[in-house]
Amino acid sequence: MSGFDWPVLMAAGIRGLGLRPDEFWRLTPAELRLMLGEGGQGAPMRRAGLEALLTAYPDKETGDG
Repeated sequence: MSGFDWPVLMAAGIRGLGLRPDEFWRLTPAELRLMLGEGGQGAPMRRAGLEALLTAYPDKETGDG
């Protein structure tokens, strides 16, 4: 068993997204998932995450500006 429900995936890609068959078959599974709105979307960064980045990678002023 391949693990993929090809009829459903083909219907989603060809009918749902309007892809041509050759476009569908050139996609990777990750690309198809992204186009279908699955995965690839993390939670937005919150203030604490920004503060952690600013602490880890501070802006450094050098020279005369």
